Amino acid sequence: MTSLHNAVVLVTGANGGIGSSFVRAALARGAARVYATARSPRAWDDERVVPLTLDVTDPASVAAAVEAAPDVTVLVNNAGGLPQTASILEVDEADLRQTMEINFFAPLLVARAFAPALRAADGAVLVDMHSVASWLASGGPYSASKAALWSATNSLRVELAPHGVLVTGVHVGYVDTAMAAHADGPKMAPDDLVTAVLDGVEAGAHEVVADELSAAVKAGLSGPVEALYPELVHADDHAGA
Repeated sequence: MTSLHNAVVLVTGANGGIGSSFVRAALARGAARVYATARSPRAWDDERVVPLTLDVTDPASVAAAVEAAPDVTVLVNNAGGLPQTASILEVDEADLRQTMEINFFAPLLVARAFAPALRAADGAVLVDMHSVASWLASGGPYSASKAALWSATNSLRVELAPHGVLVTGVHVGYVDTAMAAHADGPKMAPDDLVTAVLDGVEAGAHEVVADELSAAVKAGLSGPVEALYPELVHADDHAGA
């Protein structure tokens, strides 16, 4: 069991809907301090919140954050971004590389930078925000970047476990934030997602599958690829016509 009581939490992308929910929820569960990071951090009406400038794609900014927040015991890798298109064939190379930079390299390198502090702490936690898209190629370059992060999280989990660090990976579909404003269909409320994540962390869960869509897709991974991608069947039928 892991407790957030007296924890020192750092949240990347804290200005957004999910990040802000993490900040508030960590405080509600007894965190002693929360570093709320963003490229342009906002003010918070709580002395326990420390706004901290952090561009997760800038190595110098990451190093400065590690120096400014040496006491972190819980790291929430929440920052992420969407490419201009969901087509892996049509996305331009610069956007493709930027998507991998922010959704894969950045959280991995942030985790590596804070790993010494996490290893030195008692009851430390790393939370990586994946997506159902890490299991389902519905987002082209976005899915590829999240799948890469999922794989890296598994590696981090194995390497950090002997040091007593819990690594929790989170899979979820659409969440009701500005980033998902373009999407139709059901969306999970940020507060509900964060509640599920922190409940999982406090229960010692290595993985949080936060919604029915993610659970269904995970269950489908053991089946034939056509079950997850029915359009392949239609394409085969058309090709054989």
